[in-house]
Amino acid sequence: MARTLTPEIGARFAAVALGHVTREYPNKPGHVLAGPEDARTPADLHPVFHGSYDWHSCVHGFWLLARVLRRFPDGAQAGTIRARFDAQLTPGRVAGECATFAAPNARGFERPYGWAWLLKLADELAHLPETRWSEALAPLAAIVVQRFGEFLPIAPYPVRVGTHFNTAFALRLAADYAEGAGEAALGALLLRTAERWYGADAACPAWGEPGGDDFLSSALIEAECMRRLLPPARFRPWFGRFLPDLAAGRPATLFRPADVTDRSDGKIAHLDGLNLSRAWCFRTLAAALDPADPRRTPLAAAAEAHLAAGLPHVSGDYMGEHWLASFALLALEA
Repeated sequence: MARTLTPEIGARFAAVALGHVTREYPNKPGHVLAGPEDARTPADLHPVFHGSYDWHSCVHGFWLLARVLRRFPDGAQAGTIRARFDAQLTPGRVAGECATFAAPNARGFERPYGWAWLLKLADELAHLPETRWSEALAPLAAIVVQRFGEFLPIAPYPVRVGTHFNTAFALRLAADYAEGAGEAALGALLLRTAERWYGADAACPAWGEPGGDDFLSSALIEAECMRRLLPPARFRPWFGRFLPDLAAGRPATLFRPADVTDRSDGKIAHLDGLNLSRAWCFRTLAAALDPADPRRTPLAAAAEAHLAAGLPHVSGDYMGEHWLASFALLALEA
């Protein structure tokens, strides 16, 4: 039976996220210091998103909480989530985040991964009946939309790594916000950029996967990006050219779950995330194919194998616990 998000799993994931989204330390800041006055505490720099080891993980920890609340509004953690949102997602605190983004050296802060997750959070909050949290976050979302608008036209090449700098992942998440918010200009920019960066790609060998600290498959997330942005009639022939041998289980490197040898090592622990993000992509890509397509069976089997490898390790060591549940949720909801 396919693995899905249940109220019990949602409550467990939410409990994990609630345990770290306001945990200030340990913390890995991502700022350029222009002078001694910039050496400030995480909570001072980021009144909302100062937990979860780093800014982007805190943002998608909040996304997980919003998603669980939307799916299970009367769930076991719903009251606690609402209270946490009321405490953190306030106009004053968001203004502090905006001020940090406005610093002269912050132009590239969290580009593009954190930007994408911030818009994904904004999209999720907009679907909740309580409008106050979405309204509070709106000024920061507007800054991020502007930054995408400034950056994408001048970015000549995509970034194809399996980590935070991957551009296909950022376009994929931002597309959800653009559609949900009715941001037609942003949506058109995302599509143009994806076509410019990835439209001519074919016969992806994926021989370099996985890298030792990957949490994304550069091949699969590119395919998922194109699936999200292209109309189905255009995506299917592109997908057939990009990964032409999927029905035969090739490239084989994509179909084998990654081995994780030390979950206390933050970089090696990324590989648990790779297994989960691959499962997400395998599921969405399989669902985009015709029911009789011979690629559906191997893709579905690969998704199950990767979920089985990744789900048991969502919590445990903090190096994975501060972020993995978000990727598990993406996979279970695919």
